[in-house]
Amino acid sequence: MINGPILRAEGLKKVFRTGDSDLVLFDNLTFQVETGEMLAIMGQSGSGKSSLLHILGALDRPTAGRVHCANLSVGTLTEDAAAEFRNREIGFVWQFHYLLPEFTAKENVAMPLMLRGVGRAQAEQEAAKWLAEVGLADRASHRAGELSGGEQQRVSLARALVTGPKLLMADEPTGDLDNATAEAVFELIERLHSNHGLTSLIVTHSTRFARRCRRVMVLHQGKVSEVKPETLSGFDS
Repeated sequence: MINGPILRAEGLKKVFRTGDSDLVLFDNLTFQVETGEMLAIMGQSGSGKSSLLHILGALDRPTAGRVHCANLSVGTLTEDAAAEFRNREIGFVWQFHYLLPEFTAKENVAMPLMLRGVGRAQAEQEAAKWLAEVGLADRASHRAGELSGGEQQRVSLARALVTGPKLLMADEPTGDLDNATAEAVFELIERLHSNHGLTSLIVTHSTRFARRCRRVMVLHQGKVSEVKPETLSGFDS
């Protein structure tokens, strides 16, 4: 059982060394995410959105500060423990699908389970269920190059969720898609979020998608502020 917020960030700071100077992406970020929330993270390019998501998902470490996720202090985990934590607790979706081209859609979705030690037959059976969940039951035997961009992103969603994570972290999941396909993929994310009781953190440039989230955080000049979704304007994709 998770006691309190599923995720807490306390005083996060991230600094990159560039030549003889330091680039401070953000400093003293403190916030929390309640179980079941859908949170949009917005900001201009280079504001640190992806870096923040990587830190929250145990893919990177902050320069200072702490992250508590699913009752664990993420920053204290060893590399092996962090990898196990990511496989167990978090489903990642990126702007690019990163499907393995030599494998079928079903094999790509089964991969996280097989890395966990699940047998191939059981893993592929579970993968087939998730491909049906995202509307791709009839594309299970197709390789990545035989799928459209929207289909590839649906496969990546199935792969992210096949292990039953508590958190979905998505970095510009519709950024490479045309408007109609992006709308279909975001509708799918909304449905999966609701039907499977997920907590979702979504980095996006799209105000029309951010408005559909429960909360919106904006990174600007190294600080974070929260805005009401309904106050966002624009109809970008």
